[in-house]
Amino acid sequence: MAEETATGVGPDRITTVYERFGDPGDPPVLLVMGGGAQMINWPDGFCAELVERGLHVIRFDNRDSGRSTHFTDGPEPNVAAALAGDFSSVSYTLSDMAADTIGLLDALGLRSVHLVGASLGGMVAQTIALEHRDRVRSLTSMMSTTGNPDVGRANFAAIGPLGEPPADRDGYIAWQVRALRAVGSPGFRFDERAATERATRAYDRGGRDNTGMLRQAVASIASGDRTDRLRSLDIPALVIHGAADLMCDVSGGRATAAAITGAELLVVDGMGHGFPGELWPLFAQRIGDLVERADRSGPATSPPR
Repeated sequence: MAEETATGVGPDRITTVYERFGDPGDPPVLLVMGGGAQMINWPDGFCAELVERGLHVIRFDNRDSGRSTHFTDGPEPNVAAALAGDFSSVSYTLSDMAADTIGLLDALGLRSVHLVGASLGGMVAQTIALEHRDRVRSLTSMMSTTGNPDVGRANFAAIGPLGEPPADRDGYIAWQVRALRAVGSPGFRFDERAATERATRAYDRGGRDNTGMLRQAVASIASGDRTDRLRSLDIPALVIHGAADLMCDVSGGRATAAAITGAELLVVDGMGHGFPGELWPLFAQRIGDLVERADRSGPATSPPR
């Protein structure tokens, strides 16, 4: 499908670029991508698997990623200061990103959707479910965490030696491929060709805003621990995590599943922080089963604001 653009989205009236796959009459599944990553980081093949399951798939660029609005006028984000409790460099929070997403649903005329979030996108999806419950039919949180700093910690030893991504096109693409390999799934084949194609598309779509990724990072830190609120969440939920995830330790997924009453937990041996092609059918099946079960129990009924 061709990229489309929605303007005046959400309270901050941002521009959001998105794509849709499948029959609009099928149950809608909204994919929320992680920090610094664009909507194309949801692999096309995975989206096709979801469509084969009879789902209508929407993916989009979050604020500060890809071709959506970038908050370049904000303060220089300081991750170390935010971790120490100084939030003066924070431009926005996960609640603002959640409000963007609800604004996109309004623009698309979607009353409610099934949410699937990966990494920071999982945190955004959790926030949407907590703050806009009537717009969410089910929640799938992938390779993500609760905001509790004691779980889901990243092991930066894998990517620290890579340094900053180069500014030139070839250097950036090569850096991205090395980074994806470093945090990928040791139990599955690394598809270097697909990684190179995706990194190339990301660069050409405007993938060089490293500060935007940091703004998203400090937003997640400033948003705090959601564990107590997740315990009160009544929603069909699935948590997927890789046992070999270096960017978000599997303890984050386990904590998320433990906090949400009735949540299913799928921990995959050999899976890291990514989407190995061999796992797409499994993910699509489990998400499709959750969607079917949630819709049988009755979707949200409140109209959009």
